[in-house]
Amino acid sequence: MRNGRLLERSALATTTALVAMLAITACKHEPPVAPEPGDDDGGGGNEQPCDPNVVYFQQQILPLLAAYCTDAGCHNAADQADDINLTTYEGVTDPGVVRPFELDRKLYRAITDNDPDDRMPLGRPPLTQEQIFLIRDWILQGALNNSCVEAGCDTLNVTYSGTIAPIIQQRCQGCHSGSTPQAGLNLTSWSVLNALATDGRLVEVVNHAPQAIPMPPTGPKLPACNIRQIELWVAAGAPNN
Repeated sequence: MRNGRLLERSALATTTALVAMLAITACKHEPPVAPEPGDDDGGGGNEQPCDPNVVYFQQQILPLLAAYCTDAGCHNAADQADDINLTTYEGVTDPGVVRPFELDRKLYRAITDNDPDDRMPLGRPPLTQEQIFLIRDWILQGALNNSCVEAGCDTLNVTYSGTIAPIIQQRCQGCHSGSTPQAGLNLTSWSVLNALATDGRLVEVVNHAPQAIPMPPTGPKLPACNIRQIELWVAAGAPNN
């Protein structure tokens, strides 16, 4: 009888020890895995210094599309020609319009079409090779909703050819160029831009002044750096330098 009780106690002790060991093992967790450096969810939330080898949606692609593809009757939020809205990342990356790493989608096909009747922007001069390559590279880099911060803003060496003309080409000439420019203003000409600068309209529209028609008409204002550069160029007499 006594031996039986000793066996029962021994079995109970063994069971208790086993349960304790299992509990300790079960409570042991693997350390959390930290995200890899440089992970990007494509949301545009973590702004990094601009990398010259990366194409950025917010700074380069969206302004380009806004300038060339979103005027009245085209791919803006109100008209959405062909059910395409190119004023937002979600609209641009609709699978039928743009798909990461693939060039066989509507946007890239439209800007590279050899037929003037099918090529976009319709009724406007075609995009330059540099602009086409920019969109191509952005797609091949994954078509991310990425953004960056410029390292600095050069306000000491503002010239028409080196500073102002590139801004106007990227942000304004999509609508204000060709044989039928909007409002009759062809901004490929320095003399036209100089006239707008001299009468004060250029500074008003880029600042979205209440009495002016905002430019660009869709999306946010130009970056503060670009606006300041335009203001300085106008204040210097808007020279053709």
